[in-house]
Amino acid sequence: MASFTLNGKPATVASDAQTMLLWALRDELGLTGTKYGCGASLCGACTVHVNGRAVRSCVTPLSAVEGKKVTTIEGLSPESKHPLQQAWVDQAVPQCGYCQSGQIMKAAELLSKTRKPSRAQIVSHMNGNICRCGTYHRIIAAIEQASKGA
Repeated sequence: MASFTLNGKPATVASDAQTMLLWALRDELGLTGTKYGCGASLCGACTVHVNGRAVRSCVTPLSAVEGKKVTTIEGLSPESKHPLQQAWVDQAVPQCGYCQSGQIMKAAELLSKTRKPSRAQIVSHMNGNICRCGTYHRIIAAIEQASKGA
């Protein structure tokens, strides 16, 4: 069993402590915005925040989030009005959309630390989050837009 704060509210999951956070979020808590991509921390589709830091939920056991704050794409903005979510729409980022929640959560971590990142900082920070559709140029444009408050 693990207890933590999920998207600003207390949550308790009855799974074994070694159950990966991804499966607790999707299967037990019904939050399906976080996606399963590779299961090996290689693609970033499962990215969530733990205490404000982007982590790969497919390799994060419940024991690692005990007593911590977990934020998923559903908790980033209840009405999907986060500047990154708006920029994603404006820049027509998604094609298949599968990686997008992980991409947005990784970008949100960057903007929480560096309000006006350079293009090089964006590329470096987002390295490792894979978009199989290849919309990287639009992802970068959306992060740049969000960083300007547009």
